[in-house]
Amino acid sequence: MPERAISILIGYLCGNFLTAEPVSRHLSGKSAFQIGTGNPGMANMMKQYGFRSGILVLAGDLGKTLLACLVCRFLLFPGTPLPAALYSGLGCVAGHNFPFWHGFRGGKGVACTCAALVCVSPLWGIIACLAGLAGVLISKYLPVGAVLIPGLFVIPAFLCKGTEAGIIAVILTALMLLRHWPGLRNIPSGTEPRMDLLGKLRRGNNE
Repeated sequence: MPERAISILIGYLCGNFLTAEPVSRHLSGKSAFQIGTGNPGMANMMKQYGFRSGILVLAGDLGKTLLACLVCRFLLFPGTPLPAALYSGLGCVAGHNFPFWHGFRGGKGVACTCAALVCVSPLWGIIACLAGLAGVLISKYLPVGAVLIPGLFVIPAFLCKGTEAGIIAVILTALMLLRHWPGLRNIPSGTEPRMDLLGKLRRGNNE
């Protein structure tokens, strides 16, 4: 049990590093929370500062989650690799979404969730991420893909990794629903912004 608590703590501390903050401050001198939608994530940074800035934020958020998972899984608790990956990943998502230094108001945790799932199960994690990407490409709504990613991981987690992994997947899905519920609620009324991801990728390649 102590390894689970330590893994959550390490993940949470890593999650508190919001990559969008240094990127935004470097580019404009403003906090990521003062720019655009105020969300310190890839989509907001890409919209405000361009494709490369969004990719940089994505890489940082993926990297901090992978770092937490790998440190806990291979260095600190090699004897219990699955719990180490599960709880450090969960902690990182919680730290990103609810950073203590910003009044527990942070990002939405999509990139962190993706990295956490891949650390737990590379095969099913990648499949879930690709399905979420497909959801965004088809619907053009980021909240749809965001919720699909952990939601589709729940059943494989229970079947392939056990009850504990399934419960963590359910918690990650609940966190994603919590952070994206306003956006999902706006979709029927047409007030949720749509994202042409393929268009952004094409424009980014030309930058």
